[in-house]
Amino acid sequence: MRLDDKVCLITGGTGGIGGATAISFARLGAHLSINGLEFDDAAQRTKSEIEALGRRCGVVIADVGKPEEAMRCVNETLQTHGRIDVLVHCAGGRADGDLLSLSAESWYRAFDVHVHAIFHLWPCRRPLHEGKPRRGNCSGFFRRRVARLQRRDCLRRGQRGDSTVCPLVGSRTGGRQHPGKLRIARNHPHPISGSLTPQQVKNNIEMRIPLHREGRPEDVAEVIVTLVTNDFMTGEAVAIDGGMTMRVA
Repeated sequence: MRLDDKVCLITGGTGGIGGATAISFARLGAHLSINGLEFDDAAQRTKSEIEALGRRCGVVIADVGKPEEAMRCVNETLQTHGRIDVLVHCAGGRADGDLLSLSAESWYRAFDVHVHAIFHLWPCRRPLHEGKPRRGNCSGFFRRRVARLQRRDCLRRGQRGDSTVCPLVGSRTGGRQHPGKLRIARNHPHPISGSLTPQQVKNNIEMRIPLHREGRPEDVAEVIVTLVTNDFMTGEAVAIDGGMTMRVA
């Protein structure tokens, strides 16, 4: 799928992984709706860089961990751009502590942002399915596969005490055979620069990451672009972790 003139909604898109993804999409010709908790300097830089590329960029300030605000992201994007072709759920938050020391408030907050927000953003399946949805659409897949992956990764973050954002990607493809077909994939980026404490960074680089460096938001954005633009990829969960998966598998 080419991104020329496509409309992409990216939660957590004002900076970090989401911001790098938004800029990568804009370079490929997409228009953006980016979401964040506040319109800070990072949000302004991301918006300005996208507009400097000649692309439209709307900013929706909302906490997608709250149902009504997640749905507002979708509605404001539709009002501004008229449709949604790609959704990247990249919003995330810290969940410091392990499973035994984590507070109930932090536990529920992590699930609200990383898991429940996907359900509340799901109304965008209507514009994504605009046209002739394929019979037996992805709602069953969402319940079985995506929800399970998000729950599992949220649990892992609680056990390890890290705070990696795990983007979920949904995009609409078209064609004469399967117009309006919906694809879903996700990736597991860890660890990404700026997301961990100095001691965690030192431990990871020296002991846990075979490539001996932190990942950059741009490293993750490259993979998200591939998940969106490759029409033959769906249902995939891609690890971007410098080889850490090899050591725990």
